[in-house]
Amino acid sequence: MSTLLYRLGRLSFRRRRYFAFAWVVILAACAFAALSAPAAEDDGFSIPGTESQKAFDLLDERFPGGNSEGADARVVFAAPDGQKITARDHRLAVTEVVDDIAAGPQVEEVPSPFAPETVSEDGTTAYTTITYDATSDNLTEATREALLDAVRDGRDAGLTVEAGGSAVDGGPEFGGITELIGIGVAAVVLFLTFRTFVAAGLPLVTALIGLGAGICLIIAAGVATTTITLALMLGLAVGIDYALFIVSRYRTERAEGQDAEEAAGRAMGTAGSAVVFAGATVVIALAGLSVAGVPLLTDMGLAAAGTVVIAVLVALTLLPALLGFFPRAVLPRTDRAAPRKRASGTKEPAGSRWARFVVRRPLAVLLLGVAGLGIVAVPALDLQLALPGDESLPTSTTQRRAYDTLADGFGPGFNGPLTIVIDARGADDAKAAADRARKILDSTDGVAEVSPAMFNKAEDTAVVAAVPSTGPTATETKNLVETIRAEADELEADTGASMVVTGQTALNIDVSNKVTAALLPYLAVVVGLAILLLMMVFRSVLVPLKAALGFLLSVAASFGVIVAVFQWGWLAGLLGVAQTGPVMSMMPIFLIGVVFGLAMDYEVFLVTRIREAHVHGEGPSQSVVTGFRHSARVVVAAAVIMIAVFGGFIGLTDSLIKMLGLGLGLASAVLFDAFVVRMTLVPAALALLGHSAWWIPRWLNRMLPDLDIEGERLSRALETGSAPVTPPRHQEESVNV
Repeated sequence: MSTLLYRLGRLSFRRRRYFAFAWVVILAACAFAALSAPAAEDDGFSIPGTESQKAFDLLDERFPGGNSEGADARVVFAAPDGQKITARDHRLAVTEVVDDIAAGPQVEEVPSPFAPETVSEDGTTAYTTITYDATSDNLTEATREALLDAVRDGRDAGLTVEAGGSAVDGGPEFGGITELIGIGVAAVVLFLTFRTFVAAGLPLVTALIGLGAGICLIIAAGVATTTITLALMLGLAVGIDYALFIVSRYRTERAEGQDAEEAAGRAMGTAGSAVVFAGATVVIALAGLSVAGVPLLTDMGLAAAGTVVIAVLVALTLLPALLGFFPRAVLPRTDRAAPRKRASGTKEPAGSRWARFVVRRPLAVLLLGVAGLGIVAVPALDLQLALPGDESLPTSTTQRRAYDTLADGFGPGFNGPLTIVIDARGADDAKAAADRARKILDSTDGVAEVSPAMFNKAEDTAVVAAVPSTGPTATETKNLVETIRAEADELEADTGASMVVTGQTALNIDVSNKVTAALLPYLAVVVGLAILLLMMVFRSVLVPLKAALGFLLSVAASFGVIVAVFQWGWLAGLLGVAQTGPVMSMMPIFLIGVVFGLAMDYEVFLVTRIREAHVHGEGPSQSVVTGFRHSARVVVAAAVIMIAVFGGFIGLTDSLIKMLGLGLGLASAVLFDAFVVRMTLVPAALALLGHSAWWIPRWLNRMLPDLDIEGERLSRALETGSAPVTPPRHQEESVNV
């Protein structure tokens, strides 16, 4: 691989105009495909194989046309304290709001909010559910504004009026000013690392080009826009980091006296090989998210994996071409006139000084680091998973206030009713079976209210709504769903009818259960894959085991931070967490997949330099110091950039992205893995293991393919003059900035 990438790097450098033009054409084609593609259809949230999904499918079959795909909005009215919403003046104000909404565009139906079932028992609260003749993605801005204008008019009349539902929710968020701040921080870190604007700018340019092409292809493929945010986050972060490693290696080769084209080739053969491996691990981990069997999770993983693939391709082909345009401008100002080898008396870098500190007292550092991560991970033992809804939004949003108003007026379980589908085709008397089901439900602890049964036209299937006495994400509600499903056997034994539970609350519970069940198998696959791949790279048994254990420590610590903030409420106000409660159920498996890839990035870029020094005859401790001299600064810069980019998503209100992007998810995981595990525990462990760190049985060494990530064979070929290269042409033909 290293020889192939060496030749590719030289070719791209030499034929830079062709490669640059090719990427301009590719980017334009991707943009055209995205603009020409029809709007992606929102297939909704489904979870194949679960009881709730089977019930939804049964409803579609027995109640054709009953499950409208149109958007909806629930408008809640509450009278001032001590007054009734049914009072004459308030009734007139509510009616006026409802009439205004009904006159708006795309409105299909607006029921009266004064039906007996839509007014609370104390008469203080009422609601109506508006249905639209278009999906939420196809609602016009005028439609949303008409709804919100009517809500504001109701407030002006002295009522509390709030709205929730898909018609109120905006489209997916793709970042805001905080994300731009993250990119700005990345730019500053790059400049401080390279001390030149061109070297700092190239990683940003290539990352944005790769990100633009990736996002355009996702849109062109018709993937739902809800899957783009993770691709945006990861594509930008890895695109910058991969280019950072290659540019850094190019500068090192130039400092060692290589000419520009040769330096580009060697940078691609070494750092480029590591980029290919690192990108492959991220892609495999993301694609492996499909093991959970949740379509949304699969789509998000595949979309992000595709963006990472493009980031790798850009780094391997476009970046060396851009280096060809600026062969000297990316170098430190003092080396531009005539790059030369660094003097041996230069000040020792901070990275090697830190490595010397660690290898002098490895046991103490190792124990302290492991203990620290273990303490941070303790809250993870209390990890509770669920799929939060509007209750997790900030109280500044009308959706959250609508949720709270309904809970106050109708009870905490009103926002998460359970839909009970009764299939009476096997019963002698369908209506008697439905009545029996209602009696079972009514006598079940935890059920606050049971609605009358509603039959389909064939009168062989009925639907009953059961309102829990607890909120949608409460543990008691989860237990209630399990209890009702267990009671289905009693109904079938008595009447021959079957009973299944569905609804958004039950669906969310099923998603959490399915993702939780997939968590340990996925973790086993990821850790096993990490050990196998690192064995191929480092020809060692203990180094991969150490890397996998460090990965588990960093993941556990990041889980601990998330639980402490999102469940326990530590620093919740400071970090913008509106409501504490269960953690988003898909967060752990996302975090494991993404952090696995990133952890392997840092492991490869750091340890390859250490192994390279070891192969050249240096002792265990000195090889660690040498490896850190060459790679520590770049790894630190890459980690800070990752944290800045992920932290930029703190401005989003989406709960999953906030958990992933805030310093509570990916950002905290990168912090722990890069600075505690890779920069501290790794050198300490290698110093303690000594020469045995690189031991591998001969039979295993023969079985494993040699990926030559470090470019060892390439180095030998270059030293002997047998490398397959093409004579350089106009190697310094460039625009010198």
